[in-house]
Amino acid sequence: MKHLSLLVLSLVCATSAFAAPKADPVEWTLDGETFAGVLVYDDAVSGPRPGLVMVPNWKGVNDSAVEKARQAAGDRYVVLVADVYGKHVRPTTDAEAGPVAKALRDDRPTLRARARKAVEVLKAQPLVDADRIAAFGFCFGGTTVLELARAGEALAGVVSLHGGLSTPLPAATDAVKAPVLVLNGAADRSVSAEDIAGFEREMDAAGADWQFVNYSGAVHCFAEADAVSPPGCVYEPRAAARAWRQMGDFFAEVLAPPTR
Repeated sequence: MKHLSLLVLSLVCATSAFAAPKADPVEWTLDGETFAGVLVYDDAVSGPRPGLVMVPNWKGVNDSAVEKARQAAGDRYVVLVADVYGKHVRPTTDAEAGPVAKALRDDRPTLRARARKAVEVLKAQPLVDADRIAAFGFCFGGTTVLELARAGEALAGVVSLHGGLSTPLPAATDAVKAPVLVLNGAADRSVSAEDIAGFEREMDAAGADWQFVNYSGAVHCFAEADAVSPPGCVYEPRAAARAWRQMGDFFAEVLAPPTR
């Protein structure tokens, strides 16, 4: 019996140690509209940990977005896959996603308000250390998190992966409080040299702590493993590996526990 008990205990411990990340649905409301995101975390880890708001590409909340959140969460972070479209808006094709994303790109105040609400929702989660919150996003999501930085949101950091850089609402002088990391494909035709120069001038004027990285040969969507829409939206393994690593290093820095 003693040996059996030890075996059972070992199996329980092994199961806990290798528990799969959880993906729990989370809903909230803003201006009378319901939004539905997904909270991703490793339930084998106890105690509050830093949180990441992840804004997906223009397809919004779907299985692909949740998988990327799992990759980012690991056993270190709680990730909220943020819904900025609304619970019943789930585009499945580029043709469906384009107009939905464009409507919000053309209405930056609404986009900022919806992203800011997602930050509030993540901060309220019991598993999250509300004093250590950052945000990242892919493509349209990268554009969105940069709007959070421009709006002066008090985040530990913001990362845009192949997001758009231009905005009709540039940051005010000394407005950007969050460190900003932009990971861009050097061959991305949707981001012009003028966009890059304008972004750099804007960030300097806003007093931002910013970094801009260009990956040679990488086009739009380069960091998303399921991007297969050549020639403009294609996964690039080398650039993706470097981008994910740089993002991980950035979050490890800005979300490190405060020193006593």
